[in-house]
Amino acid sequence: MASDHDPTEFVDGDFVAQKSPFSATPPGAGQAQRAPTREEVDSMVAERQQRLAELKRAQEELERQRAALEETRRRQMEFQTGRQEMLQNLTRGVGLLEEAEFSSRRDAEQMAKGLTDLREALARIEAIHEEGWTQENFSMELTRALTALENARMEWNAARLKFPILSGSAQVGGASAPAGGASPASLLTAHSFGALCRLGLALTWPLAVVALLGLAALVVFLLRH
Repeated sequence: MASDHDPTEFVDGDFVAQKSPFSATPPGAGQAQRAPTREEVDSMVAERQQRLAELKRAQEELERQRAALEETRRRQMEFQTGRQEMLQNLTRGVGLLEEAEFSSRRDAEQMAKGLTDLREALARIEAIHEEGWTQENFSMELTRALTALENARMEWNAARLKFPILSGSAQVGGASAPAGGASPASLLTAHSFGALCRLGLALTWPLAVVALLGLAALVVFLLRH
């Protein structure tokens, strides 16, 4: 008996595989496909709705992931920008404070040394007790007292040049530098030699008067003997 299909005939396998699921099992080769039933249509609608719901959930999940990634990117950018800004600010701040600390420490050391010198000069002046002088030690004690006064005056003048606050000319904010940023040396060189001589005479004339009085007293004392 001959087979139903000739092996040499062309058969479209894709067409055969993609036949509609609604086609009834053909009792014969030429039977037409049947229409889908209502139950089959309802099943397909439910299947499509389920797939749409799954796709919607997947879309929402992707949207959440995208929002999370965008937030992470924003925070990373904020971190990088803030880090760079703070590195610059802190580096500059450390440098400025170190320089200010060094300057303040140097000024404090100079002020401490000046304070020690003034205290020593004050102690030497307070140690002079002229009521205990006698005729025998009058000349020597007077010379010592005048020397102590001269040294104390030099300390005082040097301290006034270093610390304008001693002259009542301190700048606002407690600055200890001379007005205009000029150093004591520049203040001295700004005057002529004659002006400096007059300034020196004005500062030392009380000492000269005391010396003259002491010399006169010594002469009187010698003449009486």
